[in-house]
Amino acid sequence: MATDNTSVDGVAGRYASALFDLANENSAVETTESDLVNFQALLDESPDLVRLVRSPVIAADDQARAIAVLLEKAGIGGLTANFLKLVAANRRLFVIQDMIKVYRSLAAKARGEITAEVTSAFALNDEQVASLKETLKASVGKDVTLQSRIDPSILGGLIVKVGSRMIDSSLKTKLQNMKTALSGAGA
Repeated sequence: MATDNTSVDGVAGRYASALFDLANENSAVETTESDLVNFQALLDESPDLVRLVRSPVIAADDQARAIAVLLEKAGIGGLTANFLKLVAANRRLFVIQDMIKVYRSLAAKARGEITAEVTSAFALNDEQVASLKETLKASVGKDVTLQSRIDPSILGGLIVKVGSRMIDSSLKTKLQNMKTALSGAGA
């Protein structure tokens, strides 16, 4: 049962775990994960949508109506659409991104994979993703699912988080370290 995992604490964990269990019972784990990935992509592309899901001042009915229209236009239906509508009705949309992360981790664990969060300054191409997956697989000894995020503020390089380990090779961090070293050398 998914709830045996300690990473499912809190509101996001309970909702994601319940969704995973329901999807598993209905043999819809992959379909649900794909729909959630699509919804996350919509969030990544639209600051307005992020404001909609995070705003405590927007009425639950208004959020639910907006989400229903968005889901229909995005082609997200079935279990995932019902789940997202329930989350909106229960005023829990503000943690939907965490719910998606936890669900994807549960799905990856069920497939025998490990999830790695990767932050890059720009979108990685297929060759870069494949290379990164192979490198991580060699490091951790299991297949790796990547959850990519784009953050132009890191300037270049990658920030990779696998479990409790984080590797920060971003240009921003390297420049900050250099600045610290140089300011310390002049003292």
